[in-house]
Amino acid sequence: MKAIASAAVALILGWSAASAQSPPTPGELAAYGGLHAAAARGAVEAVRVLASAGGLDARDANGRTPLHVATFQRHPDAVKALIAVGANHALLDNQRYDAVTIAAVQDDEPTLRALFDAGASAKLTTSVYDGTALIAAAHLGHDGVVRHLIRAGAPLDHLNNLGWTALIEAVILGDGGSRHVATVRALVDAGANRDIADRQGVTPLQHARARGYSEIVALLAKRAAK
Repeated sequence: MKAIASAAVALILGWSAASAQSPPTPGELAAYGGLHAAAARGAVEAVRVLASAGGLDARDANGRTPLHVATFQRHPDAVKALIAVGANHALLDNQRYDAVTIAAVQDDEPTLRALFDAGASAKLTTSVYDGTALIAAAHLGHDGVVRHLIRAGAPLDHLNNLGWTALIEAVILGDGGSRHVATVRALVDAGANRDIADRQGVTPLQHARARGYSEIVALLAKRAAK
């Protein structure tokens, strides 16, 4: 079991090197014009003025819209302004990330709240793993983000193309530390299914035991006993 799990973890880490999120580079930021430039600066009034000329969903060389750029640059007010004037919050960049998943991976709760306040969805399938923002946040142990996503209706038991749920990823890609413990607690308290196993038939509880994650083991075993 350990060898199979290690191979799967190596696979996802290898994929991540080629498919990680790509924020705008300093050169790209300097070269932007129009709405992309306004979004990069967080210039809300400029966003409102420029929106009347169109181009709300225009893309740069990496498929980033102005909304993606504002999210990468952590400008919640610009995010709200862009969606208010008609920007499509469901578009994916070239790495197949939407704005919600970008904010989730960045552990950016203010921008995530702005996206949800403006009507963005927590339910999209994103990334090369056919995952969700919740799976990405659980993997990273972004427990506050996980709670926001759960409240926004993120699918708790979505299986990505590796056959992993958010709960599985929180265990096998986590470090067993306080934030991953809080992530597992949030998922289980929200009703995530502890019994969904990976493709080798190994449950989150079994993975936690194999890794010696005692707090997560206690949490999952306690919930499983009810």
